[in-house]
Amino acid sequence: MGKYLGLLCPFIVVFVSCSSENINTSDFLAGEAFTGSNMRVVLLDTLTVETSTMKFDSIVSSESSRILVGKYIDPIFGTVSTSSYMGMVPSSFTIDSEAEYDSIALYLKLDKYYYNDTLRTNTIHIKQLAKTLKPDEGSYFYNTAEAEYYEDDLGAMSYAPRPLDSDTLEIKISDELGLDFFEKFQEKLITNTDQFKDYFKGLALLPGEDDDGSIIGFSKETRASFMRLYFSSSEESERVQSYIDINLDQSSSPVPFFNQIIAENPIEPLQVLTDTEVNLGSMDADNLSFIQAGVGMTTRIEFPHIKTINDIRGQGTILDAVLKVRPALGTFDDKFILRDTLSVYLVDQNNELTEQLLYSDGATSVLGILNRNNEEFNDIYYEIPLGSYIEKILLADRETDEALILLPDDYNSTVDRFVLYGMDQSENSIVLELTYAIYDEDDE
Repeated sequence: MGKYLGLLCPFIVVFVSCSSENINTSDFLAGEAFTGSNMRVVLLDTLTVETSTMKFDSIVSSESSRILVGKYIDPIFGTVSTSSYMGMVPSSFTIDSEAEYDSIALYLKLDKYYYNDTLRTNTIHIKQLAKTLKPDEGSYFYNTAEAEYYEDDLGAMSYAPRPLDSDTLEIKISDELGLDFFEKFQEKLITNTDQFKDYFKGLALLPGEDDDGSIIGFSKETRASFMRLYFSSSEESERVQSYIDINLDQSSSPVPFFNQIIAENPIEPLQVLTDTEVNLGSMDADNLSFIQAGVGMTTRIEFPHIKTINDIRGQGTILDAVLKVRPALGTFDDKFILRDTLSVYLVDQNNELTEQLLYSDGATSVLGILNRNNEEFNDIYYEIPLGSYIEKILLADRETDEALILLPDDYNSTVDRFVLYGMDQSENSIVLELTYAIYDEDDE
């Protein structure tokens, strides 16, 4: 994706004898040597967890699941804005010679995604692309891509977002363009997709320059977002209206579509993130790390001293490992929403994404689940099960240079942001709680 504190100090809080009840509450499979020995189970919660923030140079946005348009000013991440660019093709090219032009409009169906303040007015400006959309290289467009368009609006609309409704925006498009479409179809000057794409390069959907409201998602489905060219014909005693839909071009390869997603002028610590390989340690950012979907900013997590567990006397095994990551108080509310889950990925020493973290079954994704049980007491955190991952590290012959990163689900189609506490030994500190069973312990 993208172009691209110390030693182990175990705190023993639980001692138990070996019993089938205790063992069967975890994924641990007890062997004969284990069940025939004395055992103690300890909870280790002082292992070092290092957190930092990194930012991918860019992320693929041509595969975004939605159209994103909007803009708002964030006190931490700066001015966040999204624009959408798309090629289009008609569903038909045939208009009867007796028909007369009526009008043309763009329809955008809300897909229920939003971020930030929907009580403020948003503006959408519709522009005509000046050139065919083609990636600079490869088969993908990235969130940082740009496209050329003509300055004059084809249409514009200011609206009060109601994202949870199933509403569709209707934006009147210039009759000059609509009439040109109509005449070229009616006179059979354009009769196929290639001719149309040569003539009309597509649309750019831009937020208002002075907007400070929200970013809104619109559906990419064929029958949800489209231009509609209206015309009518006289039949006996009435006029009958017909239309041709001009849909997003989703059949070309590469698909001529992308969302441009940018964040400018963030707080000073985040301004050092100018290259993928730069890691902003939480210690240099007031013990905080950051996530911003859409622009590729993510929290990076490492366990530098995890193998010191092997220094504990006796044979042992991991029964469970849970990472608890707490959102920074005062950085989330009804506008800056905390989603219920975070996805977990792996990056190498150069911060190149390698894979999504899976459970030991190799098929199920590991997720951080937001625990809100004690939210009224400001006790809220993401729980990330890492038993299989930690066990893999402990069994590896060599030290690993990889790290975990956290991103929201559908990170290339959203702008969700998070601010997380690092490790500082306070009640809000990130913590790895590791349940470790020790057996056949040598006598001193």
